[in-house]
Amino acid sequence: MNKRVGVIMGGPSAEREVSLRTGQGVLAALLSRGYDAVGIDWTGAAHDLWAALRQERVEVAFIALHGTFGEDGCVQGLLECCAIPYTGSGVLASALAMDKVYSRRIFDQEGIESPRWCTYRGAADVARIGLPLVVKPAREGSSVGVSIVHSEAELPAALERAGSLHGPVLLEEYVRGREIQVAVLDGEALGEVEVRPATEFYDYEAKYLRNDTQYLVPAPLTDAERHLVLDLARRAHRALGCHGATRTDLILTPSGRAVCLEVNTLPGLTEKSLLPKIAAARGIDYATLIERILATASLKT
Repeated sequence: MNKRVGVIMGGPSAEREVSLRTGQGVLAALLSRGYDAVGIDWTGAAHDLWAALRQERVEVAFIALHGTFGEDGCVQGLLECCAIPYTGSGVLASALAMDKVYSRRIFDQEGIESPRWCTYRGAADVARIGLPLVVKPAREGSSVGVSIVHSEAELPAALERAGSLHGPVLLEEYVRGREIQVAVLDGEALGEVEVRPATEFYDYEAKYLRNDTQYLVPAPLTDAERHLVLDLARRAHRALGCHGATRTDLILTPSGRAVCLEVNTLPGLTEKSLLPKIAAARGIDYATLIERILATASLKT
């Protein structure tokens, strides 16, 4: 409570607008609870973030960034070098979770089921996975650049879209089932939400632009299903070495498979975001959630 908190938001990624909304919500919550907090709208390389942190006398950083340069270990590395404790995961865990190729390799090693996948190098890779399949950039968040491809005719546009963004292009098995998202806070699984988008899948538009997405909190699961999805999220959180708050996205298939898609190390905290919805179902209001996340701030190396 006695330290000056800098809420770092914005950033240069494709998720800048969402990050600004997250950061503004976080800042308002901290100010409402009496914290000495200031917002820092970081715009990218031309904006000296270290200078801004010094100018604002920041002692603890609440990272409200999303996507490239904010969620991938870059800003975390700067804060480690500056000895400023920060929220979220450390450099390595952030980088691993953001890169879907490397996180999938860890999931495979740890026995955490994920869709069959490969990086795209040519037509043989498409044949290996088979249609329909999912095409996505390996290092983006919020479903930016993700396409579900049902036919060969749809493939070139999907590959071009994903290839124009960060990281290699990832092909993965299209797993049909219920979209479940599980929140973990400092190692404890808080709960889950089932997302039922009006679109084909929970894409950027369904997350932030539409008002017809349904959120079922808690998800209508059997006790066995709930145990399965919560355990998967805890295991994925630990496997990547995450810290603080994460959100694991998974598919629960009709046959009862829980298939891990990814772990988000800086979950959104906007009015539409899933972590606050899950926390609210546990009786944790938004400002208290922000305080609990802030309490996990630390140096990780």
